Amino acid sequence: MRESIKKKTERVLKIIDIFNKEYPDADCTLDYMSPLQLVIATQLAAQCTDARVNTVTPALFERYKTVYDFAAADESELMEYIRSTGFFRNKARNIIACCQKLISDFGGEVPKTMDELLTLPGVGRKTANLVLGDSFGIPGIVVDTHAGRLARRMGFTENTDPYRIELDLLKIVPAENQSSFCHRLVYHGRKYCTARKALCDECPINHLCPKIGV
Repeated sequence: MRESIKKKTERVLKIIDIFNKEYPDADCTLDYMSPLQLVIATQLAAQCTDARVNTVTPALFERYKTVYDFAAADESELMEYIRSTGFFRNKARNIIACCQKLISDFGGEVPKTMDELLTLPGVGRKTANLVLGDSFGIPGIVVDTHAGRLARRMGFTENTDPYRIELDLLKIVPAENQSSFCHRLVYHGRKYCTARKALCDECPINHLCPKIGV
């Protein structure tokens, strides 16, 4: 029998309560000091670990301190700073173009709406939702590989497309919990519900999870 939205909401609220106790300090695992730095760090994190990005950004943000610095950056020089994050040519090109558009269209400031953020080169819904939630306190569901995997295993979605997963989770996760829930999914995915092996016997939400595909 298919679980109703109401039942899923009741179950996710219980999971949120456990996650809040299990991961009280869960937060974005990228290091940043401003909305602009978060936009750039998230772009660098595509096909790269947050830990690797965090080794690159201190020197990067020391060299390029403002949106104007990035917009005027020499592409070859910028590539060398971010080379270890992979796909560095496309990332450098997007970062420069993104910052140029921030200046031309938004007065050099990171916008605070999904539609505006999505006009920026290199910015998709995952980055936009992360920036909205962590920089501006605007609710949103960030669907990364951890969130997608766990949402399917927990029976909250049958989809593999990130946007459809986002829509499914929006139906059941209260707005005030959305950003923090997604951060805690990342922590939980790393500690218990890894891609290679789910440690169900040790998992604190074992009794609330149908373990789809495990």
